[in-house]
Amino acid sequence: MSTIKETNFQFNNQTSFYRGKVRDVYSIGDDYLVMVASDRISAFDVVLPRAIPYKGQVLNQIASKFLAATKDIVPNWVVSVPDPNVTIGKQCEPFKVEMVIRGYVSGHLWRTYRDGGRELCGVTLPEGLKENDKLPTPIITPTTKAAVGHDMDISREEIIRQGIVSEEEYSQLEKYAHALYARGTEIAADRGLILVDTKYEFGKHNGEIYLIDEIHTPDSSRYFYSEGYEARQANGEAQKQLSKEFVRQWLIENGFQGKEGQEVPEMTDAIVNSISERYIELFEHITGDKFQYPAEGEVLNRVEKNVNEALAQL
Repeated sequence: MSTIKETNFQFNNQTSFYRGKVRDVYSIGDDYLVMVASDRISAFDVVLPRAIPYKGQVLNQIASKFLAATKDIVPNWVVSVPDPNVTIGKQCEPFKVEMVIRGYVSGHLWRTYRDGGRELCGVTLPEGLKENDKLPTPIITPTTKAAVGHDMDISREEIIRQGIVSEEEYSQLEKYAHALYARGTEIAADRGLILVDTKYEFGKHNGEIYLIDEIHTPDSSRYFYSEGYEARQANGEAQKQLSKEFVRQWLIENGFQGKEGQEVPEMTDAIVNSISERYIELFEHITGDKFQYPAEGEVLNRVEKNVNEALAQL
């Protein structure tokens, strides 16, 4: 199985290149970005040593489906999806915050609450909540968008006070985030899932706000299975999750949490293939579509050819 560990293309009119944890991003002139979803996988802010077959395709195609399903709410950056692993879109100036929205007391929110915190990002939390309880209403707990290192929690008031985003534009981002989460919740419910929490990123293009990056993927979102949720909560049991949490759990069980001095456990062929199979399972459950394996062949040549043909159409 051919994987995309990294790319080093030189496209016509290419002006810059950026390699993130899992994406390779090419700027084309001043107007467009080519975003290649590689098969790299990260956990605990560390890129793991082996690529996961089809992971990039899974993330790119889930994001593509949900961006198309929400474009009536907010315009998004996508121009075309010329390859299973590639999205070409408008080059936007990103807002330097991520809009994290939470409908349930899970993950970082639960850890804060469990340790006695009753406020996160300026949002006050009621007493008496248990892990994975549904919140009375979804809350937004924004983070700063760090160029390197960890994103940091920040309040609405501090974002506006520091001038990171104007109050008028931040209010619009909040409205978009709530509407997107509501749509994502509806779609998830149709698939027998609960959209627990997720994050949205926005940017501006020609003075207009656009939704950018990926949405509702297992890397950016947490899902529970709807069936049995209430019973598991009543019995104090862990919820069945549909996210990349299983990768983190495997690492933790093998003594790795990204801390200094820790080594990533050996990623055998069996482990790599099992992670690949889980991502495909995620794709099919979240989208309701059958995963389409790409034709055999040299994957980087395929990507380059498809991108060049698409750029020629712009």
